[in-house]
Amino acid sequence: MPTGEVQRHGSVRTRVRYCECDPMGVAHHGSYVPWMEMARTELLRTGGVSYAQLEAAGVFLVVAKLGVVYRRPILYDDVVEVACRVVGGGRVKIDHTYEIGVVERGGAACVEIAATATTTLACVDREGRVMPLPEWLMAR
Repeated sequence: MPTGEVQRHGSVRTRVRYCECDPMGVAHHGSYVPWMEMARTELLRTGGVSYAQLEAAGVFLVVAKLGVVYRRPILYDDVVEVACRVVGGGRVKIDHTYEIGVVERGGAACVEIAATATTTLACVDREGRVMPLPEWLMAR
């Protein structure tokens, strides 16, 4: 089983691609979910463990609950920063919060929170049965 140091917060930046937008150039609500996944995956990686290593060890983290509050539109070619924070959990789950902000629009610096979100991830085995989180990954 891989071991690592649990990181409690981090962020990732990405530029909004054309394929992530509707015909009006506004990021589609479904585009936010992969951005949150990118932030969670990088948070794990900064702790020294890749998601691929977890899977190889038979540990899978599945989204059991997801909530997003959309506040402002994100536009094509904006640069967004997705901040992710571990806020709790238990023996078999991890809870995260997110702030999705626009940090660049039209080539100019910008600071604007466009959405907030929460997820609960459940730990399952290869067959999809709930299992305890590895001890080092449990929220404290």
